[in-house]
Amino acid sequence: MKKYIILAAVAVASLFANAQQALWGGSQIVSPEIHPDKTVTFRMAAPKAVKVQITGDFLPTQKMQTPYGEFDALGVADLIEKDGVWEFTTPEPLAPELYSYTMLVDGLKINDPSNVHRIRDVQSVSDVFIIPGERADLYSINDVPHGTVSKIWYNSPTLGMDRRLTVYTPAGYETSGKRYPVFYLLHGMGGDENAWTELGRASQILDNLIARGEAEPMIVVMTNGNAALQAAPGESSLGFTAPSMALPKTMEGSFETHFPEVVKFIDKNYRTIKNKKSRAIAGLSMGGFHSMHISKQYPDMFDYVGLFSAAIMPGKDVKSPIYDDFDGKLKSQFAKKPALYWIGIGNTDFLYEANKEFRKKLDDNGYNYTYYETPQGHIWKNWRIYLSEFAPLLFKK
Repeated sequence: MKKYIILAAVAVASLFANAQQALWGGSQIVSPEIHPDKTVTFRMAAPKAVKVQITGDFLPTQKMQTPYGEFDALGVADLIEKDGVWEFTTPEPLAPELYSYTMLVDGLKINDPSNVHRIRDVQSVSDVFIIPGERADLYSINDVPHGTVSKIWYNSPTLGMDRRLTVYTPAGYETSGKRYPVFYLLHGMGGDENAWTELGRASQILDNLIARGEAEPMIVVMTNGNAALQAAPGESSLGFTAPSMALPKTMEGSFETHFPEVVKFIDKNYRTIKNKKSRAIAGLSMGGFHSMHISKQYPDMFDYVGLFSAAIMPGKDVKSPIYDDFDGKLKSQFAKKPALYWIGIGNTDFLYEANKEFRKKLDDNGYNYTYYETPQGHIWKNWRIYLSEFAPLLFKK
């Protein structure tokens, strides 16, 4: 009996030691450290490393040659070692923004061990931090009334499966008894129904805009635009599958064809205002492509349309009734005078020329739209800006 008591005591002590390690055994290194002047210091303990670097969207970009042309790539900076701790401080204060970064230790890409705040973008996992102030305050969780973010499953007869949505309801929805307009917000290639809340800070942006009185209270529906999947990687019956951009049924008409099922489900299960004037649709990249083709395919469904760095036309080999008679459907859509047709893109985006050609088509036909251009390219920094500019324009009486 004494032997068992001793073994039990050892087991308890081991568990307690592990608990202590989780609570107090973390890194004592502060990284990133945001200084009062908005410079930032990054640190890593790697006494046996030969070279430690950092790469992130706060560094000057570098030009990278690819088979598809020249693109901007993330910059890289070297950390300096002292007593086994490597350190880098930004030479200039950083502008207010949400930034992401990773470390390189002897060429191996790793996350910052001292920063537990990180996000996944397709297959890349990055550490994040926010420099407060200006527009970045929209991306922060402030002391304002907060909406609710829910993960909801719906059935799609067209796609033959149950699928998952992310739905934001504004503060007070549960008790107000009111009906609300609906904004359908779509992700890009390789993303999923988590992308806009995790990478795009959509719930924080809506909370803060609504609290300021700059946006109308609204329901925001974030779909999974990969029509072959039930839900985000690791969150469906497929198990812990690897995220991928090479997915079937993304830009070949399936998602657009099934989209009225999403609208029907939301109208049935939420207190919505069920008319065109109270519906908006927007998306980034592939989601902009979906938004454009859905809105012209169903011209009586959405009065507000936003194209964020949008792909415009499908591949040459893609055949679907959704993409037939492009000019005729566009003419029919604009004949119904949408309340807002909004286009935003960065001036170094690889889709810039395609958007320029599309805008020329709109100009040549006298179709009214709003254009918003930013610096830089196909990045979440721009898409958060576009959301924060687009949402305040919706559902104004």
